Amino acid sequence: MDLGVCYYPEHWPEARWAADAALMRETGLTRVRIGEFAWSRIEPEPGRFDWGWLDRAVETLHAAGLGIIMGTPTATPPKWLVDRMPDMVALDRDGRPRGFGSRRHYCFSHEGYRKEAARITRAVAERYGRHPGVVAWQTDNEYGCHDTVQSFSPAARDAFRTWLAARYGSVEALNEAWGNVFWSMEYRTLDEVDLPNLTVTEANPAHWLAFRRFSSDQVVRFNRVQVDILRELSPGRDITHNAMGFYTGYDHHDLAADLDVLGWDSYPLGFLEMFRFSEEEKRKYARQGHPDIAAFHHDLYRGCAKNGRWSVLEQQPGPVNWARHNPAPLPGMVRLWTLEAFAHGAELVSYFRWRQFPKAQEQMHAGLLRPDATPAPALAEARAAADDLARIGDPGEAPKQAALVFAYDAEWMTQIQPQGEGRSALWAAFAAYSSLRRLGLNVDIVSPSAPLDGYALVVVHCLPIVPDELVAKLAGSEAQVVIGPRTGTRDLDFGIPDALLHEGLDEFIGGRVVRSESLSDRLAMAGDGWEARGWLDHYEGEAMPEMVATSGEVVALRHGRAWIAAAWPQGSFLDTLVQRAANAAGLEAEPLPEGIRRRRRGDTLFEFDYIAGEVRFER
Repeated sequence: MDLGVCYYPEHWPEARWAADAALMRETGLTRVRIGEFAWSRIEPEPGRFDWGWLDRAVETLHAAGLGIIMGTPTATPPKWLVDRMPDMVALDRDGRPRGFGSRRHYCFSHEGYRKEAARITRAVAERYGRHPGVVAWQTDNEYGCHDTVQSFSPAARDAFRTWLAARYGSVEALNEAWGNVFWSMEYRTLDEVDLPNLTVTEANPAHWLAFRRFSSDQVVRFNRVQVDILRELSPGRDITHNAMGFYTGYDHHDLAADLDVLGWDSYPLGFLEMFRFSEEEKRKYARQGHPDIAAFHHDLYRGCAKNGRWSVLEQQPGPVNWARHNPAPLPGMVRLWTLEAFAHGAELVSYFRWRQFPKAQEQMHAGLLRPDATPAPALAEARAAADDLARIGDPGEAPKQAALVFAYDAEWMTQIQPQGEGRSALWAAFAAYSSLRRLGLNVDIVSPSAPLDGYALVVVHCLPIVPDELVAKLAGSEAQVVIGPRTGTRDLDFGIPDALLHEGLDEFIGGRVVRSESLSDRLAMAGDGWEARGWLDHYEGEAMPEMVATSGEVVALRHGRAWIAAAWPQGSFLDTLVQRAANAAGLEAEPLPEGIRRRRRGDTLFEFDYIAGEVRFER
C-alpha cells in the first residue's frame, strides 16, 4: 500500500515546494494529489491558460520521486464562468440558487457546464496526460458534497423528462407504474411531469424514486465524459474519484464501473460527531471515532469498486473544521486508521492535507504540517505507519466469512418513505456490520448482483427491491442467511407486489409478511438478554419462532437456512440473532472486548484497539 498526501502548491511560495517534496519522501510518502481546485489559477481568464506554475510544481514533485495524482478542477468553476452562464448553478429544493462563493456550484444537468467541464479536462489532460510523473487522475472532487447531487433547476427538469421517456416509453406506462390514478395525479404527456419538490404534501414516492435514480445517473454521465477524455489522452494511468462517508446521493456501484480505483475520504472524528451515534458512543470514542466507521466504508467501497480496487484519498490527520465539535485524534489513531485501511485491502492512504492553510474556509483543518510549516503530530504517525507497512509486506488475501448485501436504492426508498422515524436501510446496514465486526468476523459488503460463493453467512438487512438473481443465489448457496424487514416488499417502481412479497423469496423464508408496524421506543420488546425496537413484522407461513419477547411478540423466525428478523435490525436483538446464525454457519463468533476489532488477511491477524488507540498484528 502506498502512502500519500494532498498538496496545494498554489497555496505556498514556490521556493518552498522542493523542501516540501523532500520531506514528503523522508516521511515515507510516495504519492501526492494535486490540482482539483486550481481552475482559477490554470485559466485566470476565459481561454487564457497559465501553465507555468503548474508545470514547475509537477516537475518539482516528480524530481523528488513522488507519483502525482492529478485532479480535474471541475468542482470549483471560476467566477468568470458563472457570470457568463448564471443558469449553470443548481437550485435547491426550495428553488433558491446555489451560487458562487464556496464550491460545487454547478448543476449536473446543465449542458453548457458539462461542455465547459469537458473542455478544461481536455486542456489539463493534453498538458499532463503523458507526463511520466502523473501516475493517476482524480475526476472532480466529492460528487454530492454539501447535498449537491439533486438539482431542481429548469435544466434538471428538462433532462428528467428526457430520462423518463427513455425509461418508460410512454406517459401511459409511467402513469400505470407510478399509480397516478391516486389523488388524480395522471399526466397527459411526459412534458407535464415536473420535479417532485414544492408539492403541498409528500409527492408520489415513485416520482421521488425515479428522480433519485435520474439524479444518480446524471452524476455517472457527468463523470463518464471526463473519464473518456482521460483514457484518450492519458493511457495507462488509473482513474479514480473520492467518495464520501455515509453518503448515498448517487449509486457508487454505477460510478465505480467507469473507474479503475474507487477512493473515499475518511474523517472518523467528524463523522462520529455529525451522524446518528449515541451520546455514549460520542463520549467514549470522541478522539478515536466509532470502531466501525472507517472499516464500514472500506468494505462498502471495496464492494462497489471494479475488481475490488479502492483507496483512501483523504485521511483525517488531526482536528477538522466542519463538524459541530472538532477534537484532535488520540495519539496513535492516525497510525491505526492507516493500518486498518491496509488490513481491508486499500492500495493507497493519502492524508489530507500536507500543510494547514491559514486562510479561508478550512483554516482550522489540520494537516501533517502546521501553518508555519513545522511538524504536526500526525507527521510522525505517518512515518511510523510507513515503517509498519515495510515490515509487514504483503499479508495475502482476506478469507471470506460474512457478506452484507447493500443497494443504494434501498436507502433512497427508506428516505422517501421511512414508515417510521429513523428507519434507514443505510443505518440498518451499519448496525448489521457492527454486529458482525463485534464477533470478530471478516465482512464484505456486496451488491445484490455480486456472487455469494464461499460465504458461510449472508445478511440481507433491508432490501425492498430484491432482484430475481439474488433470490436464486440465496436459494442455491449453502450459507446461513439473515433477512431483515422490508426485504422483497416492493417492485421496481415502489409498488407492493400482488403476493405482498417478491415471488420466490416467500419460498425461501417459508411464508410472507402480512402486516408491518413501526414502533416507538415506548413499545420496545425484550427477551432473555436482548431488546428489540423500532419495527414489528407479522408473519404468516411455515417458519418457526426463534426469538419471542416476554410480552409474546415473535421478533425472529427461522426456516431452514433463513433467519427472519421481524424487528428492526439493530441493537442487542440483532447481535443475538447474528451470533446464532454465525454459529449455525460454523463460524467462530464470540463477542470481542469493548472497542476491539479484528481483520484477517492471509496468515496475518490485525487487532485494532479503539480504546487505547493501538494496533497489534501477528502471523
